[in-house]
Amino acid sequence: MPKNTPARSRALTRTHKIAIAGVATLGAAAVAFTAVPGGQTTTSEAASAQAPVAYKSEQLQKSSVTEQLAGHSLQSKAEEAKAAKEKAAAAAKAKAKAAAEAAAKKKAAAAAAAKKAAQERKAKEASRSAKRAAVKATTKRYSNNLDGWIKESLDIMKSKGIPGSYNGLYRNIIRESSGNPNAINNWDINAINGIPSKGLLQVIPPTFEAYHVSGTSWNIYDPVANITAAANYAADKYGSMDNVNSAY
Repeated sequence: MPKNTPARSRALTRTHKIAIAGVATLGAAAVAFTAVPGGQTTTSEAASAQAPVAYKSEQLQKSSVTEQLAGHSLQSKAEEAKAAKEKAAAAAKAKAKAAAEAAAKKKAAAAAAAKKAAQERKAKEASRSAKRAAVKATTKRYSNNLDGWIKESLDIMKSKGIPGSYNGLYRNIIRESSGNPNAINNWDINAINGIPSKGLLQVIPPTFEAYHVSGTSWNIYDPVANITAAANYAADKYGSMDNVNSAY
């Protein structure tokens, strides 16, 4: 038995070395793990953990830059949107102001036109009223008798510059026709010659036509036309009907 003991002892020694080495390795690992207080990692673990930390730091830096750029982009877009909004608001305000000014100008122009039209209308009405008043003032009414015929003839004679008086006309009318506007002389020399005297002042047709006064009738029997033409003839031949006291 003693002879076999050493051999058994050497065999155990190799096995034990291997076992002890494994145990030692495990023990060292365990000791190293347990030696770190508070559950902190070992040097090898820290080394292996540092690489991802450095990578994450770069990622964070890149992410921060990207976020900053994105933030600047968003801020720029926001500012552009704000500027565009302000520009649109300013344009709308300017447009509204221009429209209001145009409307005000249009209203003022319409008011001025209405005022001018009213003034022109009033002026026309005043002019028509003045004309009517003038016509009314100049339109004198005469009675349809010898007195009215003589007075109307005198007014026409006055406007034409033909001399004569009421008495001179009346006296000769009574002598010539007794105041009959349709009187006609069919027996004197004029009648014999075929041109009888006619009307209030017994005027022959050629004389009536030669001394007719514009504005009066061309009818020789018209009282006013007959008197005025006869007075015009007497003024030319005798200076005035007032100077005629017999056949003329």
